[in-house]
Amino acid sequence: MPVSLWCRGMALALLLNAMAGCGYHLTNSRSGQLGADQKIWVPFFSNESVSPTAQTVLRRAFYDEFRALRGLTPASSEEGADLAMKAKIVSYSNRVVSYNAIDQAREYSLSLNVELEIVKKGQEAPLWKGQIQGTKQYPANSNLALQRNAEEQALDAAARIVAQKFITSLEEGY
Repeated sequence: MPVSLWCRGMALALLLNAMAGCGYHLTNSRSGQLGADQKIWVPFFSNESVSPTAQTVLRRAFYDEFRALRGLTPASSEEGADLAMKAKIVSYSNRVVSYNAIDQAREYSLSLNVELEIVKKGQEAPLWKGQIQGTKQYPANSNLALQRNAEEQALDAAARIVAQKFITSLEEGY
């Protein structure tokens, strides 16, 4: 009996050991990490959308998120930057996502699609290149000023979502 008990114990220990080794490992080296000692250049985005303010809001969101999340500082020019971005606003759209009982718009969804590329100083190949979408819902309002204010806040939130997704994609290498 003690031998079978010992075998069961060993089998249980091996099973627990196999289950504990989940295979988690880091997917990328530190080369993709952004550091506080780096300077970044974010130019005004080319704008193929209908929004005249989207490029300014996006540029500010990128600088704010790079500073807040990774401590990067803005460069005064592209030549003085360690990292330089290129970006194009592909689309900006608003659509109604819900209606009230009398068939009036109750909530809108703002969607922002942006093509992004980032290059490290001295390299020709981009560190990351792709398209990212940010979406934010906001309430409808019969007062035009309040409606416009809600849309501007949604644009700011969508721009921050795009910036955060970009930073994550850049660092994780996908």
